[in-house]
Amino acid sequence: MEQQTHPYGPSVGRLIEEFSQMPGVGRKSAERLALYVVNLKKPAAARLIQAIDAVKRNIRRCQICHTLTESDVCEVCADPRRDAHVVCVVEQPKDVISLEASGVFQGRYHVLHGCLSPLNGIGPEQLTIASLVHRVRAQEVTELVMATNPTLEGDGTALYISNLLASDNVRITRLARGIASGSVLEFANKEMLADALRGRQSF
Repeated sequence: MEQQTHPYGPSVGRLIEEFSQMPGVGRKSAERLALYVVNLKKPAAARLIQAIDAVKRNIRRCQICHTLTESDVCEVCADPRRDAHVVCVVEQPKDVISLEASGVFQGRYHVLHGCLSPLNGIGPEQLTIASLVHRVRAQEVTELVMATNPTLEGDGTALYISNLLASDNVRITRLARGIASGSVLEFANKEMLADALRGRQSF
């Protein structure tokens, strides 16, 4: 992409262009971020540079679940108290953080680093699906909790994995969906209501 010039000079223009490549950052936001950096005092700018450099040098993927970590194996996978036979499959490392915040799940995770999206050129080879299948078979996983996002791509990815493991002795479940505790029916959309009805349980 051709860099756009800026009244403050090409250096600022380049910085704006780099910030604008970030997910969810538009041109105006990129310009605000660039000007924030321009106005940083040198010690603060140096700390920012050092923090970015440390992340690029130290962060890697866990050898087991593929989440982001500074060790070869992440804290969850290294914890002997976690149930290695129950694995929750998520799309991104941030999903692990969200689920861990609930304090409920005591199994382990597997991060796909995306979901199947043929239109965007993302197939099984771009994800960690092969690693997941090997893990299920090698570690005798008894349950896979499919926690992909409730989107067309997320559900398609979950279905693809389920089909791959259809002949294996593993129970495949998905996160319950529907009406959240404390919410009111009239404010729920039809998709939430449909999921709630399909996933209804006995008292």
